[in-house]
Amino acid sequence: MRSMLKRLRSSFTGFGFAILLATFVLFSSCNTGNNPVAQKFQIAHPEWSYNATIYEVNLRQYTPSGTLSEFKSHIPELKKLGVKIIWFMPIYPIGEVNRKGSLGSYYSVKDYMKVNPEFGTMEEFKDVVKMLHENGMKVILDWVANHTSQDNALITEHPDWYKHDSTGKIVSPFDWTDVAQLDYSKPALQKYMIGAMKYWLTEADVDGFRCDVAGMVPTPFWNEARAEFDKVKPVFMLAEAEQPDLQEYAFDMTYSWEFHHIMNAIAQGKDSIPQLDSCFQKELLTYPKNAFRMRFITNHDENSWNGSEFERMGDAVKAMAALTFVVPGMPLIYSGQEVGMTKRLRFFDKDTINWVDNAWFPFYQKLVALKATNPALLCGEKGADMFRINSTNKKIYAFTRENEMGKVLAIFNFSKEKQTFTLDNEALAGHYTDLFGDQAAEIDLNAKADFTLEPWGFLIYVKK
Repeated sequence: MRSMLKRLRSSFTGFGFAILLATFVLFSSCNTGNNPVAQKFQIAHPEWSYNATIYEVNLRQYTPSGTLSEFKSHIPELKKLGVKIIWFMPIYPIGEVNRKGSLGSYYSVKDYMKVNPEFGTMEEFKDVVKMLHENGMKVILDWVANHTSQDNALITEHPDWYKHDSTGKIVSPFDWTDVAQLDYSKPALQKYMIGAMKYWLTEADVDGFRCDVAGMVPTPFWNEARAEFDKVKPVFMLAEAEQPDLQEYAFDMTYSWEFHHIMNAIAQGKDSIPQLDSCFQKELLTYPKNAFRMRFITNHDENSWNGSEFERMGDAVKAMAALTFVVPGMPLIYSGQEVGMTKRLRFFDKDTINWVDNAWFPFYQKLVALKATNPALLCGEKGADMFRINSTNKKIYAFTRENEMGKVLAIFNFSKEKQTFTLDNEALAGHYTDLFGDQAAEIDLNAKADFTLEPWGFLIYVKK
């Protein structure tokens, strides 16, 4: 081990070496079975998930009608984009009591085992799932286990399944006045909820769930649920949370909120590269390599409440989007992101996405294809480690990911000024193609190379 670290230190210095050292120590202990945290992570990911890009469907805003039948016409475009996991925001009937806006929140569920008639029918949803499967995509449903609408039948049928205040009134979480919070200390509720989720696996043939505010529901419930689901079929589970314990037995992937906020801050000139390095080092010490993290520049919450990626990131959008595809983890594309949608979508009212042809679609198409085809970028334990290449220029973020079957060299200018710089590291050397350059031209880099990048510019060099 000492001799290996000595060789590594000769190539990687400073904080880049700190990340490498943390990686080596953590993964060595995982391999020897001496890491008690890693031993808890027992998830067996579906094989189809390792090279996937996940895509979030905001069905209400997707088409003028907001229906499942009209959504079908977009499936060929999703296939062309290359995404593999389709995440539908909740498709269930929406509560009317204390409804917010004219159409209400997707996350105010009136009936867990029906389709919102505004979207269509169960048969139409099953047809959509079948069509997506036929086109090589998997489907996960957004599941709201923490709360129901104020007029869900469970409130009258099982009022004891809900949390109450000192006066006996059913309570809402936070300021979400359109919903009522469930109480998972009740075994009957847990049994019901697992049964309702299994219904969608067996009846509609979905492939898993994205679970809303998963950290507000007890982890033992999720552990039991995942075990039950895997008896039906191999599922993929995404938690809207960052709690590591959720990925021990229940969830394949969690949100990387800290990474997201650092990208926003760098784009706004508030944070710098050391914060990004610290984030990755923290992840290496918190999650074993087989725990997937979701990388994103936007999603339904960010877009509606905090602004579009263009509001938050300005001219840095393309650089940050590209970053989500080349760092360890699984990238997310939200509805409209692939065509450069600049507006905030209203959350409780109709606000149709304007689907336009522009340069953004081929940009994301190339990134999705890179994620799908380069073995170095596989998620989890199958992908390559990220090795930082230090630069004397503090605005430059460079790294490689390389294994026996593929390599990616990524270089980012995280500033609003043009940067000219030199990188000097043996990890640079090799023959590459430029992902966003001339695919026919091969680039031969030595261990020392000079570069110039425009403001927020980046280079992604690839070899297989």
